[in-house]
Amino acid sequence: MSDGRGDDTEPDPTPVRFSDALEAWLRSPGPKTIGGLDEQFAEKGFAVILLLLMILPATPLPTGGITHALEVIAMVVALQMVLGRRSLWLPQRWRARELGTTFTGKAAPFIIRRIRTFERISRVRGKRIMESDIALRLCGLAIGGLAVAAFLAPPFSGLDTLPSLGAVVIALAIILDDLVLAGVGLGIGVGGVALIMTIGAALVRFVTGLF
Repeated sequence: MSDGRGDDTEPDPTPVRFSDALEAWLRSPGPKTIGGLDEQFAEKGFAVILLLLMILPATPLPTGGITHALEVIAMVVALQMVLGRRSLWLPQRWRARELGTTFTGKAAPFIIRRIRTFERISRVRGKRIMESDIALRLCGLAIGGLAVAAFLAPPFSGLDTLPSLGAVVIALAIILDDLVLAGVGLGIGVGGVALIMTIGAALVRFVTGLF
């Protein structure tokens, strides 16, 4: 009750951390699909979907070959960011695609821990820039390019890990409104692409030297 001396409005509760919201969604009943993810995190839907699509290729866990399919979907989502779309479009078959037991059972705890690590070290920096249309388009371009690099990495080489991690960090930067974190993600991704190109060139030279 107000005592007449001023506004007695209670302060807003502490915002729910993204990691807590994601964990609650993963533990909730029902199938865990890409479409459901978009509906749950509508405000940051593009970034959240790209984060979860690329985080599996970024983990040192056996994926059963699902990573290439996730990377292709990530390319389509990132392209829509580049084009400036505000709502996600995906074929119904893709929207209904479940993340799978590898993700929800084995990878999710690992992923949640890593996201919380980034939440501890991150803070809001350059929020107005990160929310601008041009920044979102550039982030989409960067994530799409890193998804292509991860897709083209030699299979079973582990070289897709760094480009995928770079894409994940950029997506987290969008979610957390952290411009510095976006720069870190870009640096990781570019380093991964350079590694793929260096090792790829060495392999080409080795193979051509055999003939």
